[in-house]
Amino acid sequence: MEHPRKVATALTIAGSDSGGGAGIQADLRTFSFHRVHGTSALTALTAQNTLGVTRVDVMPPESVAAQIDAVASDIGIDAAKTGMLVNSAIIATVAERLRTLRITRLVVDPVMASRAGSRLIDDEAVAALRELLIPLATLVTPNRHEAQLLAGLELHTLDDMREAARRIHRLGPQAVLVKGGAMPGSLCGTDVWFDGEHLETLHLASVETRNTHGTGCTLSAAIAANLALGLGLLEATRQAKQYVTRALQHPLALGRGNGPIGHFFPLLDS
Repeated sequence: MEHPRKVATALTIAGSDSGGGAGIQADLRTFSFHRVHGTSALTALTAQNTLGVTRVDVMPPESVAAQIDAVASDIGIDAAKTGMLVNSAIIATVAERLRTLRITRLVVDPVMASRAGSRLIDDEAVAALRELLIPLATLVTPNRHEAQLLAGLELHTLDDMREAARRIHRLGPQAVLVKGGAMPGSLCGTDVWFDGEHLETLHLASVETRNTHGTGCTLSAAIAANLALGLGLLEATRQAKQYVTRALQHPLALGRGNGPIGHFFPLLDS
């Protein structure tokens, strides 16, 4: 006799990574290892591996909206996260659907610049993120270079990170997590959290590995999964940082370039 189990659900709105290390693939894997049912709305198909991206095919905004609506109308969305949204038209569509559906647990990973600092979207898309999507966010999780773009401030010190968090919070999100993975020296691995009242410095030991592909996607997905499970926002973030750190400690020996972190480390032999 069937005994279906009720489970929490989380939606990722992001691009597909054919190499499986980041994007939709990393998000769904992260949801699964948090015992959360993952659903998805693809914004783009990428041809990529550990060496880089060779092709990007962008989905029509109407297709992205239809995917979101299909999930919401039947399965439901306990929490959602966004990743690579590609352009201003998709960003505007996603923001409109999330606002209409009244998604109250939303993690925005503002994919605008790589960890190395390369710009990934144009100025029009950055403006759309700032004006349309970030104000809807429960939490926005910029890396160093994305925080610089959003705050209009160069980040070199912990005080710079704190000021950037304050400036980004003025854009309207409930809370901001400025990630320090690309910060210099001892600040690497230090994140700054700000919710308008409380300013927290979150630090875990930095992990030395070149296999960091998918770190940002995984962190935002883990936070969304924890929110879907009912954790408070700061605790959801703390737990997600621990998950990412453990995954970084178990990188996968794949390809000839920047390999992925080990999302399924709980299943690996010690």
